[in-house]
Amino acid sequence: MKIFFATLLSLFLLNALHAQNNFFISGKVLNGLTGLPMAAASVFAQNTTIGTITDETGNFKLQLPPGGYELVFTFTGFKTESRRITTADEGEAINVNLKEKEKELETVAITSTNEVKDGLEKYGQFFNEEFIGKTSNSKVCNIQNAEVLHFFFSKKKNRLKIIATEPLVLKNNALGYNIKYTIDSFTHEYNTGVSIYSGSPLYEEMQGDSIQKLLWQANRKAAYKGSLLHFMRSIYNKNLKEQEFEIQFIVQQNGIDNAIKLKDTYGAINYIKDDSTHTVEILPNQKDLGILFMTEKPLEAYTLAHPTEPKDFKFSMLIFKPTESLTIEQNGYFYDQNDLSISGYWAWEKVADQLPYDYKVD
Repeated sequence: MKIFFATLLSLFLLNALHAQNNFFISGKVLNGLTGLPMAAASVFAQNTTIGTITDETGNFKLQLPPGGYELVFTFTGFKTESRRITTADEGEAINVNLKEKEKELETVAITSTNEVKDGLEKYGQFFNEEFIGKTSNSKVCNIQNAEVLHFFFSKKKNRLKIIATEPLVLKNNALGYNIKYTIDSFTHEYNTGVSIYSGSPLYEEMQGDSIQKLLWQANRKAAYKGSLLHFMRSIYNKNLKEQEFEIQFIVQQNGIDNAIKLKDTYGAINYIKDDSTHTVEILPNQKDLGILFMTEKPLEAYTLAHPTEPKDFKFSMLIFKPTESLTIEQNGYFYDQNDLSISGYWAWEKVADQLPYDYKVD
């Protein structure tokens, strides 16, 4: 499977050679214990369609469109490693040492909890809704290997934890992507109703006839409009208004949330562009931002599930940590991603409606 997948991705890269301003990343993957090169290790830019495997000497080379990425290194039986890279890293060799998983400790950690019998039958639908989503796209986005999922419930913490012994394989028939999703963790806190998951998705273009490709193209464009990816690119390009986005500060007064319209949006978020690194840094004067996408109404399913939310436009919230800025790359990638809380419509749209960072609007 690894060889077949990498072959398709290599063809994708060859077809993209004409692209302007792309950059190359290369390096070597080594066994952290022996120091020997690791052949056939997977190397891919997280949340893109771009990846490869190392050759017999452990070397790899990738061509990427301008922007920032999280480069992920995986090999069966070894811990996953990642490196943040940008256009400025071109020419620098990235050498990674992979460490073996501590199987005994891993087994003890799993057996010390109570795995739910028939967990897939009991929690499978819930996982689909929390991970894949509840939109029309999610109805035609399917997990192909659900048997790798294991479910653990803690009565004491009132928490559901889900692990996958292998990367999940998904077919998104709405957007035309096969997705290989390595899940690091998935937990649902029943006390708060919040699900949190992290992982590394790798996208692959599906093959189809011309009519099918046109349908996928239209669906991708619809998914992009008003998305978090669309918003981050609009900030970078400083064209929020032209792209129909509006930012408001959400300030609590007497226990009530009040929205404050901004007279100078870019001044209020302290927009700074660094032409040398091709990045934009923002540090809003208020930590809670309301994001309005004015040209589209939320889907009926969202409105029914959230009757108190606005019905005339899509509303999402970004919650910053005080005094901590956010850096945005030209492709919409942003970091540090764990420092930003997302709620509202963007939190409702999940894997079935997400696009890779190398998606280009026609």
